[in-house]
Amino acid sequence: MFPGSITDVAGLMVGHATERARPTGCTVVLCEAGATCGVDVRGAAPGTRETDLLRPDNLVEQVHAVLLSGGSAYGLDAATGVMRWLEERGRGYPVGSVRVPIVPAAVLFDLWLGDPRVRPGADSGYAACAAASGDAPLQGGVGAGAGATVGKLFGIERAMKGGIGSASLCVGGVTVAALVAVNATGDVIDPASGAVIAGTRCADGRPRSAARAIVGGELPARAQPGMATTIGVVATDAVLSKAQANKLASMAHDGLARTIHPVHTMADGDTLFALGTGSSGLFGEMTVLGVLAAEVTARAVLNAVRAATGLTEPPLPAARDFDLG
Repeated sequence: MFPGSITDVAGLMVGHATERARPTGCTVVLCEAGATCGVDVRGAAPGTRETDLLRPDNLVEQVHAVLLSGGSAYGLDAATGVMRWLEERGRGYPVGSVRVPIVPAAVLFDLWLGDPRVRPGADSGYAACAAASGDAPLQGGVGAGAGATVGKLFGIERAMKGGIGSASLCVGGVTVAALVAVNATGDVIDPASGAVIAGTRCADGRPRSAARAIVGGELPARAQPGMATTIGVVATDAVLSKAQANKLASMAHDGLARTIHPVHTMADGDTLFALGTGSSGLFGEMTVLGVLAAEVTARAVLNAVRAATGLTEPPLPAARDFDLG
Protein backbone atom coordinates (compact mmCIF):
# COMPACT_ATOMS: atom_id res chain seq x y z
CA MET A 1 0.00 0.00 0.00
CA PHE A 2 1.20 3.51 -0.80
CA PRO A 3 1.35 5.99 2.09
CA GLY A 4 -0.63 9.13 2.76
CA SER A 5 -4.18 10.24 2.14
CA ILE A 6 -6.17 13.20 0.91
CA THR A 7 -6.53 14.49 4.47
CA ASP A 8 -2.81 15.30 4.39
CA VAL A 9 -3.96 18.44 2.57
CA ALA A 10 -4.65 20.95 5.33
CA GLY A 11 -8.25 22.11 5.44
CA LEU A 12 -9.83 18.89 4.18
CA MET A 13 -11.84 16.25 6.04
CA VAL A 14 -13.28 12.99 4.71
CA GLY A 15 -16.29 10.99 5.85
CA HIS A 16 -17.86 7.75 4.65
CA ALA A 17 -21.44 6.52 4.94
CA THR A 18 -21.91 2.83 4.07
CA GLU A 19 -25.36 1.28 3.71
CA ARG A 20 -26.05 -1.94 5.62
CA ALA A 21 -28.73 -3.45 3.38
CA ARG A 22 -26.45 -3.88 0.36
CA PRO A 23 -22.97 -2.82 -0.78
CA THR A 24 -23.28 0.89 -1.56
CA GLY A 25 -22.56 4.21 0.09
CA CYS A 26 -21.13 7.68 -0.32
CA THR A 27 -18.01 9.61 0.62
CA VAL A 28 -17.68 13.34 1.22
CA VAL A 29 -14.59 15.54 1.04
CA LEU A 30 -15.34 18.58 3.20
CA CYS A 31 -13.64 21.93 2.68
CA GLU A 32 -15.87 24.05 4.91
CA ALA A 33 -13.74 27.18 4.57
CA GLY A 34 -13.99 26.91 0.79
CA ALA A 35 -11.61 25.61 -1.88
CA THR A 36 -11.09 26.39 -5.54
CA CYS A 37 -12.46 23.53 -7.62
CA GLY A 38 -12.21 22.21 -11.16
CA VAL A 39 -13.40 19.06 -12.90
CA ASP A 40 -12.66 16.88 -15.91
CA VAL A 41 -15.26 14.38 -17.14
CA ARG A 42 -13.76 11.80 -19.51
CA GLY A 43 -16.13 8.82 -19.50
CA ALA A 44 -19.11 8.66 -21.86
CA ALA A 45 -21.72 7.77 -19.21
CA PRO A 46 -21.28 10.33 -16.40
CA GLY A 47 -23.61 11.12 -13.53
CA THR A 48 -22.68 14.51 -12.13
CA ARG A 49 -23.93 17.60 -10.31
CA GLU A 50 -22.71 21.24 -10.42
CA THR A 51 -19.97 20.55 -12.95
CA ASP A 52 -20.98 23.47 -15.23
CA LEU A 53 -20.50 25.82 -12.29
CA LEU A 54 -16.81 24.83 -12.17
CA ARG A 55 -16.00 26.24 -15.60
CA PRO A 56 -13.48 29.10 -15.24
CA ASP A 57 -15.85 31.60 -16.90
CA ASN A 58 -18.65 31.01 -14.39
CA LEU A 59 -19.27 33.01 -11.24
CA VAL A 60 -18.69 30.91 -8.13
CA GLU A 61 -15.00 30.55 -7.26
CA GLN A 62 -15.08 28.06 -4.37
CA VAL A 63 -16.91 24.95 -3.23
CA HIS A 64 -17.56 23.67 0.30
CA ALA A 65 -17.58 19.91 -0.31
CA VAL A 66 -17.29 17.32 -3.04
CA LEU A 67 -19.44 14.20 -2.91
CA LEU A 68 -18.63 10.79 -4.39
CA SER A 69 -21.54 8.35 -4.30
CA GLY A 70 -22.79 4.95 -5.35
CA GLY A 71 -26.37 4.42 -6.46
CA SER A 72 -26.04 5.71 -10.03
CA ALA A 73 -28.09 8.87 -10.69
CA TYR A 74 -30.17 8.20 -7.57
CA GLY A 75 -27.03 8.75 -5.49
CA LEU A 76 -26.89 12.42 -6.47
CA ASP A 77 -29.63 12.91 -3.87
CA ALA A 78 -26.99 12.42 -1.16
CA ALA A 79 -25.65 15.89 -2.00
CA THR A 80 -28.84 17.35 -0.48
CA GLY A 81 -27.80 15.96 2.89
CA VAL A 82 -24.32 17.44 2.51
CA MET A 83 -25.89 20.82 1.78
CA ARG A 84 -28.13 20.52 4.83
CA TRP A 85 -25.16 19.73 7.08
CA LEU A 86 -23.20 22.70 5.74
CA GLU A 87 -26.20 25.03 5.96
CA GLU A 88 -26.65 24.19 9.64
CA ARG A 89 -23.09 25.42 10.19
CA GLY A 90 -23.49 28.63 8.22
CA ARG A 91 -21.28 27.49 5.34
CA GLY A 92 -21.97 28.47 1.76
CA TYR A 93 -21.85 31.07 -0.97
CA PRO A 94 -23.34 34.35 0.35
CA VAL A 95 -26.41 35.60 -1.51
CA GLY A 96 -27.79 38.46 0.55
CA SER A 97 -28.78 37.05 3.92
CA VAL A 98 -28.68 33.46 2.61
CA ARG A 99 -25.70 31.13 2.30
CA VAL A 100 -25.89 28.42 -0.35
CA PRO A 101 -23.45 25.51 0.11
CA ILE A 102 -21.78 24.55 -3.17
CA VAL A 103 -21.46 20.76 -3.43
CA PRO A 104 -20.37 19.26 -6.77
CA ALA A 105 -20.90 15.51 -6.98
CA ALA A 106 -20.33 12.45 -9.14
CA VAL A 107 -21.83 8.97 -8.95
CA LEU A 108 -20.89 5.44 -9.97
CA PHE A 109 -23.11 2.51 -10.93
CA ASP A 110 -23.48 -0.24 -8.33
CA LEU A 111 -27.22 -0.97 -8.59
CA TRP A 112 -26.70 -4.55 -9.78
CA LEU A 113 -25.44 -5.61 -6.31
CA GLY A 114 -28.42 -6.56 -4.14
CA ASP A 115 -31.69 -4.60 -3.93
CA PRO A 116 -31.35 -1.58 -6.26
CA ARG A 117 -33.96 0.28 -4.21
CA VAL A 118 -31.28 0.67 -1.53
CA ARG A 119 -29.05 3.59 -2.47
CA PRO A 120 -27.45 6.59 -0.81
CA GLY A 121 -29.86 9.46 -0.18
CA ALA A 122 -29.87 12.76 1.67
CA ASP A 123 -29.55 11.05 5.05
CA SER A 124 -26.46 9.21 3.80
CA GLY A 125 -24.82 12.44 2.69
CA TYR A 126 -25.57 14.02 6.06
CA ALA A 127 -24.17 10.97 7.88
CA ALA A 128 -20.97 11.10 5.83
CA CYS A 129 -20.47 14.73 6.88
CA ALA A 130 -21.15 13.87 10.52
CA ALA A 131 -18.51 11.12 10.31
CA ALA A 132 -15.91 13.31 8.60
CA SER A 133 -12.55 13.91 10.23
CA GLY A 134 -9.00 14.87 9.41
CA ASP A 135 -7.80 11.32 10.05
CA ALA A 136 -6.71 9.11 7.17
CA PRO A 137 -9.97 7.67 5.75
CA LEU A 138 -10.68 3.96 5.59
CA GLN A 139 -9.96 2.37 2.21
CA GLY A 140 -11.47 -0.54 0.30
CA GLY A 141 -15.15 -1.47 0.43
CA VAL A 142 -16.49 1.54 2.32
CA GLY A 143 -18.43 4.66 1.37
CA ALA A 144 -18.53 5.24 -2.37
CA GLY A 145 -16.32 2.16 -2.79
CA ALA A 146 -18.67 -0.26 -1.01
CA GLY A 147 -20.28 -1.50 -4.23
CA ALA A 148 -17.40 -0.77 -6.58
CA THR A 149 -16.27 -3.52 -8.96
CA VAL A 150 -13.68 -3.81 -11.74
CA GLY A 151 -13.06 -5.94 -14.82
CA LYS A 152 -16.62 -5.99 -16.19
CA LEU A 153 -15.80 -5.92 -19.89
CA PHE A 154 -16.59 -9.63 -20.29
CA GLY A 155 -19.58 -9.58 -17.94
CA ILE A 156 -20.24 -9.01 -14.29
CA GLU A 157 -19.90 -12.71 -13.52
CA ARG A 158 -16.18 -12.45 -14.37
CA ALA A 159 -15.54 -9.22 -12.44
CA MET A 160 -13.69 -8.54 -9.18
CA LYS A 161 -14.17 -6.23 -6.22
CA GLY A 162 -13.07 -2.61 -6.45
CA GLY A 163 -13.10 -0.01 -3.70
CA ILE A 164 -11.97 3.43 -2.64
CA GLY A 165 -8.35 4.40 -2.07
CA SER A 166 -6.22 7.41 -1.23
CA ALA A 167 -2.58 8.51 -1.39
CA SER A 168 -0.48 11.68 -1.08
CA LEU A 169 2.92 13.19 -1.84
CA CYS A 170 4.67 16.26 -0.47
CA VAL A 171 7.31 17.87 -2.70
CA GLY A 172 8.85 21.31 -2.32
CA GLY A 173 6.57 22.21 0.55
CA VAL A 174 3.39 21.48 -1.45
CA THR A 175 1.13 18.49 -0.80
CA VAL A 176 -0.86 16.80 -3.58
CA ALA A 177 -3.25 13.95 -2.78
CA ALA A 178 -6.04 11.87 -4.28
CA LEU A 179 -9.13 9.92 -3.23
CA VAL A 180 -10.53 7.58 -5.90
CA ALA A 181 -13.53 5.23 -5.97
CA VAL A 182 -12.53 2.53 -8.49
CA ASN A 183 -15.51 0.99 -10.30
CA ALA A 184 -14.05 0.44 -13.74
CA THR A 185 -15.15 -1.48 -16.80
CA GLY A 186 -11.48 -2.22 -17.35
CA ASP A 187 -8.78 -3.99 -15.37
CA VAL A 188 -6.54 -2.43 -12.74
CA ILE A 189 -2.88 -2.69 -13.80
CA ASP A 190 0.24 -2.16 -11.72
CA PRO A 191 2.27 0.19 -13.97
CA ALA A 192 5.50 -0.93 -12.34
CA SER A 193 5.09 -4.52 -13.52
CA GLY A 194 2.30 -4.43 -16.10
CA ALA A 195 0.50 -7.15 -14.13
CA VAL A 196 -3.28 -7.24 -13.66
CA ILE A 197 -3.97 -6.60 -9.96
CA ALA A 198 -7.75 -6.88 -10.19
CA GLY A 199 -9.99 -7.26 -13.20
CA THR A 200 -11.50 -9.68 -15.67
CA ARG A 201 -11.19 -13.32 -14.61
CA CYS A 202 -10.57 -16.19 -17.01
CA ALA A 203 -11.93 -19.74 -16.87
CA ASP A 204 -9.80 -20.75 -13.84
CA GLY A 205 -11.10 -17.72 -11.92
CA ARG A 206 -7.83 -15.79 -11.88
CA PRO A 207 -7.40 -12.23 -13.22
CA ARG A 208 -6.15 -11.74 -16.75
CA SER A 209 -5.91 -8.84 -19.20
CA ALA A 210 -9.18 -8.14 -21.00
CA ALA A 211 -7.34 -5.91 -23.47
CA ARG A 212 -4.94 -8.71 -24.40
CA ALA A 213 -7.89 -11.07 -24.84
CA ILE A 214 -9.50 -8.63 -27.27
CA VAL A 215 -6.25 -8.14 -29.22
CA GLY A 216 -6.05 -11.94 -29.40
CA GLY A 217 -9.47 -12.12 -31.01
CA GLU A 218 -11.73 -12.87 -28.02
CA LEU A 219 -14.54 -10.33 -28.03
CA PRO A 220 -16.99 -9.49 -25.25
CA ALA A 221 -20.60 -10.41 -25.97
CA ARG A 222 -21.73 -6.89 -25.08
CA ALA A 223 -20.61 -3.86 -23.14
CA GLN A 224 -23.45 -2.45 -21.10
CA PRO A 225 -23.32 1.36 -20.93
CA GLY A 226 -23.43 3.02 -17.53
CA MET A 227 -22.47 -0.09 -15.56
CA ALA A 228 -19.21 1.27 -14.20
CA THR A 229 -17.41 4.63 -13.61
CA THR A 230 -14.34 5.64 -11.62
CA ILE A 231 -14.72 8.92 -9.72
CA GLY A 232 -12.38 10.83 -7.48
CA VAL A 233 -10.89 13.99 -6.07
CA VAL A 234 -7.33 15.28 -6.36
CA ALA A 235 -6.36 18.04 -3.96
CA THR A 236 -3.46 20.32 -3.15
CA ASP A 237 -2.62 22.94 -0.58
CA ALA A 238 -1.12 25.11 -3.35
CA VAL A 239 -2.90 28.29 -4.43
CA LEU A 240 -4.92 27.60 -7.61
CA SER A 241 -7.16 29.59 -9.91
CA LYS A 242 -10.28 27.89 -11.30
CA ALA A 243 -8.55 27.47 -14.66
CA GLN A 244 -5.60 25.81 -12.95
CA ALA A 245 -7.88 23.55 -10.91
CA ASN A 246 -9.57 22.39 -14.10
CA LYS A 247 -6.18 21.72 -15.69
CA LEU A 248 -5.05 19.78 -12.62
CA ALA A 249 -8.14 17.56 -12.86
CA SER A 250 -7.31 16.96 -16.51
CA MET A 251 -3.70 16.00 -15.82
CA ALA A 252 -4.74 13.71 -12.96
CA HIS A 253 -6.59 11.52 -15.48
CA ASP A 254 -3.16 10.34 -16.63
CA GLY A 255 -3.06 8.41 -13.34
CA LEU A 256 -6.25 6.57 -14.31
CA ALA A 257 -4.81 5.81 -17.75
CA ARG A 258 -1.69 4.26 -16.17
CA THR A 259 -3.63 1.94 -13.88
CA ILE A 260 -6.95 1.16 -15.60
CA HIS A 261 -7.15 -0.52 -19.01
CA PRO A 262 -9.32 0.20 -20.89
CA VAL A 263 -10.36 3.50 -19.31
CA HIS A 264 -12.71 6.38 -20.31
CA THR A 265 -14.96 3.92 -22.16
CA MET A 266 -18.54 4.28 -23.40
CA ALA A 267 -19.65 2.34 -20.31
CA ASP A 268 -17.77 4.53 -17.81
CA GLY A 269 -18.50 8.05 -16.56
CA ASP A 270 -14.96 8.65 -15.31
CA THR A 271 -14.83 12.00 -13.50
CA LEU A 272 -12.13 13.68 -11.43
CA PHE A 273 -12.50 16.86 -9.38
CA ALA A 274 -9.55 18.98 -8.29
CA LEU A 275 -9.43 21.08 -5.13
CA GLY A 276 -6.98 23.82 -4.22
CA THR A 277 -7.16 24.90 -0.58
CA GLY A 278 -4.26 27.37 -0.81
CA SER A 279 -3.40 26.55 2.81
CA SER A 280 0.34 26.33 2.07
CA GLY A 281 0.38 29.87 0.67
CA LEU A 282 2.55 28.60 -2.18
CA PHE A 283 1.89 28.94 -5.91
CA GLY A 284 2.83 25.56 -7.35
CA GLU A 285 4.18 25.20 -10.88
CA MET A 286 1.39 23.55 -12.87
CA THR A 287 3.50 20.98 -14.72
CA VAL A 288 4.96 19.79 -11.42
CA LEU A 289 1.53 19.73 -9.78
CA GLY A 290 0.19 17.75 -12.74
CA VAL A 291 2.97 15.16 -12.48
CA LEU A 292 2.22 14.73 -8.77
CA ALA A 293 -1.56 14.61 -9.34
CA ALA A 294 -1.22 11.80 -11.89
CA GLU A 295 1.07 9.87 -9.57
CA VAL A 296 -1.14 10.09 -6.46
CA THR A 297 -4.19 9.23 -8.56
CA ALA A 298 -2.45 6.08 -9.81
CA ARG A 299 -1.39 5.19 -6.28
CA ALA A 300 -4.91 5.74 -4.95
CA VAL A 301 -6.33 3.37 -7.60
CA LEU A 302 -3.90 0.63 -6.59
CA ASN A 303 -4.58 1.21 -2.89
CA ALA A 304 -8.32 0.92 -3.54
CA VAL A 305 -8.17 -2.58 -5.01
CA ARG A 306 -5.46 -3.78 -2.63
CA ALA A 307 -7.58 -2.76 0.36
CA ALA A 308 -10.78 -4.27 -1.05
CA THR A 309 -12.43 -7.34 0.44
CA GLY A 310 -14.31 -9.83 -1.75
CA LEU A 311 -18.05 -10.49 -1.65
CA THR A 312 -19.74 -13.87 -1.31
CA GLU A 313 -23.07 -12.88 -2.89
CA PRO A 314 -22.59 -12.40 -5.72
CA PRO A 315 -19.19 -14.11 -5.67
CA LEU A 316 -16.66 -11.35 -6.33
CA PRO A 317 -13.09 -12.04 -5.22
CA ALA A 318 -10.64 -9.25 -4.41
CA ALA A 319 -6.95 -8.84 -5.24
CA ARG A 320 -5.98 -10.07 -1.76
CA ASP A 321 -7.69 -13.40 -2.49
CA PHE A 322 -5.01 -14.09 -5.13
CA ASP A 323 -2.06 -12.52 -3.30
CA LEU A 324 -1.70 -10.08 -6.17
CA GLY A 325 -0.01 -6.68 -6.08
